[in-house]
Parts: sequence; C-alpha cells; structure tokens
Amino acid sequence: MSAGIEVFIMNGVAVTLALAGVIAFQVAPALSSNGFKVSGTTVLDRNQEPFVMRGINYAHTWYKGDAETAIPAIAATGANVIRIVLSDGGQYTYDDAASVRRILDICKQNKLVAILEVHDATGSDDFAKLRRAADYWISLASTLKGLEDHVIINIANEWFGSSGQAARWASGYASVLPSLRSAGLTHLIIVDAPGWGQDAASIAQQGRVVFEADPERNLIFSIHMYEVAAPDAATVRRHIDNSLAIGVPVIIGEFSDRQSGKPVDYKSIMQYCTERSVGWLAWSWHGNNEDTANMDLSRGANGGLTTLGNEIIYGALGIKSQSKIPNIW
Repeated sequence: MSAGIEVFIMNGVAVTLALAGVIAFQVAPALSSNGFKVSGTTVLDRNQEPFVMRGINYAHTWYKGDAETAIPAIAATGANVIRIVLSDGGQYTYDDAASVRRILDICKQNKLVAILEVHDATGSDDFAKLRRAADYWISLASTLKGLEDHVIINIANEWFGSSGQAARWASGYASVLPSLRSAGLTHLIIVDAPGWGQDAASIAQQGRVVFEADPERNLIFSIHMYEVAAPDAATVRRHIDNSLAIGVPVIIGEFSDRQSGKPVDYKSIMQYCTERSVGWLAWSWHGNNEDTANMDLSRGANGGLTTLGNEIIYGALGIKSQSKIPNIW
C-alpha cells in the first residue's frame, strides 16, 4: 500500500493517491475557529484532543423554568455534552438572546459543552423555515462569538422530513451555510439527516456536497436513530459506516429504546458507537408526551432516573464509563 502513494491538499481536503486511484481522503482541520474542529472523521477540541460526545437531550423550550435544575442534574450524570432545544418563534415560544446567555452560563458552570438546536422546522421541507433557523443563529452572533470552544450549533432539528430526496436536502443546507459563516459564526456546525433525522443514506449520497458548501469545512452530520434508522444491529452498523465513509464525522444526535411502540436497537447503537468512536446523545432528560414517555431518562428535572435512564448512564457502555470531560474549562 505504500508504493506510489502521494498526499496533497485540495480545497482543505487531504487526498491520498495510489497507482490504483484515490484510496482515502481526510478532511484537514478548519483553521479559523478557536473551538471544536473537524479532522477527518474526528472532532477535536481546542487542545487538539479528540472529543467523543456522550450526552443527553434537554427539551428546554417546552420547560423554560427548568434550566437551573435540569442542567446541573444532567452534568451530574457525567455527560460531557447537552443538546438543548430552542425556538426561533416559528412554532414554539421564542428563546431570546438573554435566555440563551443564561443557559450557556449554567452549562459552563457545570462543565457541559452545549449543542444548541432550533426545533421549529422539525419535519418540514420548507426552505423558508430552514432560512428562519439560520437567521436565528445570525441574530445571536454577538452572543455566541467567542464561545466556539464550548458551544456547537445544530442548525435545525430534523429539517426536511421527506426521505429519498438527498439533493434537495443538501441544496437547502448549502444555501444557508455561507451566510452563517459570513456572520462570524465559526463554530462547529451539526446538520441533521433528512427523513426526520433518520434518512442516513442521504448523508452518504450528498453529505460531501453539504460539507464542501461550508466555507469553514467545520461541519458534522447527525443521525437520529429510531425505528427506521436502527431496527437492528446490521442497519445501525451500515448507517454509521456509510456516513463515515465520506470522510466527515457523524454523531447519533437522538436515540431511545423504542419509538411509539416500535423497537430501537439502542444497545447496538451504544456498542458500535464505542467501537467507531462515534458520539451519541440520548433522547431525552424528561417531559416526553404520553406516546413517548418511555424515552424519559429522568422522572423530573432534578433527576430520579428511569430504568432506561439508569442503563444509559450507569450501563457498561453508558455515560459514566464512556464520557470524557474535555480539558477546556
């Protein structure tokens, strides 16, 4: 494999060539961010150490009075990251800059990296709703600048509900990424898969298009693994492998043990993510509706773990044994 190999940089991508053609490629780290950076299929923190996410989703925008209780309780699990539901006002109650600053202060006090996401465009194919989400982040630019080492932007939760239309999904994100960067937001960005987050095949098909549309090349993908994306171990492995094969990191941004009564192979998710050093965030801390009450990890904002919560946190592959707090605080 060593004979005839040459490495060169093209558009921020380290490409390895051999006599038989291109055999591998690795994305060079983004240069202008002082925070998390993409390097190949790895996320690096500001100290150039790999950061593998082990965390929990927290539905802040529906429980706005819980932050002071819920965030410290999530930190106590040993999680290194928290994904926080916010609203741009399109469907839910708007989260303004002051409230976002308060949340981020609590996260920092508790040494939790914060992934911020807008939930209003969930399941929509409307480009205007994605644009609205992007404009929300741009409106928060002065609040978020300087926090690149502990804040990650997940542009829009599960935007583009349709499956099998990878090119349209990609074109939507390609249209908003430059404006986010022009606003000075050099943070690591997360893009959810289409198909309500479960159409992982679209990442393999069009993920490079989205990645190359980011002027910073500092972007990763998220699969939400429920009954479509994770019914069995083979499907879990295929989606993770095929997504990583494009040379960009992937995380499992949401998962649980079942969705609306349909089983999810969450143990295989945790196992294979450990094998491939892929990040994951369980959905969610508390407050799910009656149909999805099984997804609650805690019985309330301040803790009191459910059976699933105990396994996600204390199981052999759970947060307590797998989470590494980055040395950035």
